[in-house]
Order: sequence, then structure tokens, then C-alpha cells
Amino acid sequence: MPIKLPSDLPAYSVLQKEGVMVMSDDRAARQDIRPLRIGLLNLMPKKIQTENQFARLIGATPLQIELSLIRMTNHHSKTAAASHMKNFYRPFKAVQESGEKFDGFIVTGAPIEHLPYEDVDYWEELKTVLDWTQTNVHSTFGVCWGGMAMLKYFHDIEKHMLSDKAFGCFRHKVLQSSSQYLRGFSDSCVIPVSRWTEIRQTEIDRAEGLVTLLASEEVGPCLVQDEAHRAIYIFNHFEYDSDTLKQEYDRDVEAGGAIHLPVDYFPQNDPCQPPRNLWRSHAHLLYGNWINEIYQTTPFDINEIGT
Repeated sequence: MPIKLPSDLPAYSVLQKEGVMVMSDDRAARQDIRPLRIGLLNLMPKKIQTENQFARLIGATPLQIELSLIRMTNHHSKTAAASHMKNFYRPFKAVQESGEKFDGFIVTGAPIEHLPYEDVDYWEELKTVLDWTQTNVHSTFGVCWGGMAMLKYFHDIEKHMLSDKAFGCFRHKVLQSSSQYLRGFSDSCVIPVSRWTEIRQTEIDRAEGLVTLLASEEVGPCLVQDEAHRAIYIFNHFEYDSDTLKQEYDRDVEAGGAIHLPVDYFPQNDPCQPPRNLWRSHAHLLYGNWINEIYQTTPFDINEIGT
């Protein structure tokens, strides 16, 4: 939540430059409060696990959040119970036809990074979703494959296959310490990574209007702001539970595939020991900052979004 200070108080400009959330008396007097509407387009196979992960992060603020669960219209989950999908999810087409608007919208990752975008069976509908966000969503958050797909659609930036899976906990450096999304961050932080593809910084640099906020020397750019599309993209997994990488490791070992231990995850690199969670606090900071930025900038009349 922002702190209200007189705009001519010296602390106002000092804190603002440091990235602390401040609000002037005039702005506070004009501000109305209502629940924020957040949509979650869940493309992950483990629907309930993903719901829990994102709900935990966006719900850890004093603000009231209305979370709407959304699925692709003609793509049906093979892993989630049909009753769960029927009771809690709506197809995007129904959301679109209703004319609904959202303060925030999350597009999750999906385990399809080996496929060209055009070969994904819901790619055409996802392009429709991304167009729709420009008129019906105040701020969009693309996560892992979801963020890569948004970069492809809006900026024609391709993902590139890695020779080995980027897998583990990697230290990332804060590149834009004054960013509203990085308030409260240390100079560096640890983030879980699990992907076979990468986005290259050289291609981000060539695109207009993209700013990299977090990056790693080992696994490249991580968090990118796209102000023109009112979006941020993250290619790694702040939302992961403590044991998510362990679940992936155990699954791959069980399948007999070639897999290395996740980097800097198990104590003493011993998979028999409980993994350490080194990212939880920064995860809450990032998603809390996103929610608070929405709260400060979204119209009180939700119908004014996109106008």
C-alpha cells in the first residue's frame, strides 16, 4: 500500500526516486476504492497447483481481489477433473462475449515450449486473447511460456532452444532499481528456473519500448517491462512452491530421462534432503508491487479500461 505524503515534502521525491510507493494528498483525495478484478488464464496441466500458487501471491495484500479462472475455449484439460473445470473455469469466448474487463490478467506458462507457436492448437485463440487484453485489461502479466508468447506476438521475438535444460535456482541482478515492480528488492535475488528455451537480450534490445528489469548472467533476461502494451513478462518461476522443482526432478528421474540436479536447490546437492526456498519473499514483493501498481493506476470505473 502507498504512503500518503505532501508532494512538496522532501521525503516525497526522495522516496519516489527510491521506488517507495508514495501518493500525494491530491491524488489520495480523488481516489476511490473497489475490489480489483484479476483474470488467470491457466494453461498449465496441474490446474489446482497453479491456481494455488498464483492466488497465494496476488492475495497477500490488504486489497480485495476478485479472481476469475479462465481456460482456452476449445482446449480441454486432460489432467484436471471435468467437474473442477466446469465448476470453476469459464472459456475465454464466454468472457469475451460478456464484454468483461479486468484490472489485471495473468497468462501462465505451458509445457509446450518445444513446439513452434504456430503448431500450438490454441495459438490462434491466444492471439485473440492478447488483442483483447489491449482493450479489456489494464495490466497483463505473462509468465514463462506465456510471457514468451506475448513477446512473439507483440514484438516478433522468438524463443530459442537450449542445448541443456535451465533448471534450478539462479541468482538474478536488479537492473532497474527504481522500477515500481521492484520496490523493496535487494540488489540481487534467487529465482527458480525450469525451461528448455530462452529469450535473448540482444533481441530485446532491438525491440522498441522493452526494458529488462531482472536478469541473470547464467540464464539471461528474466523480467521485462512492455509499457506500450501495459504488460510485464517473466520467464522464470517466482510462483513455484518449495517442492515444485523437486517434483519435476523426481518425475524426470522416474521417466528415465537424462536430467541433472537442479542448480543450488537441494542442500549439499543431496536430493534426499528437503529443498530450500530462497525466493519466497521476493516473489511476494513482485506480485504485491504489481497489484499495488494496478491499484494506483486503474480507473475506478472499470468500464473506462481501454478507452
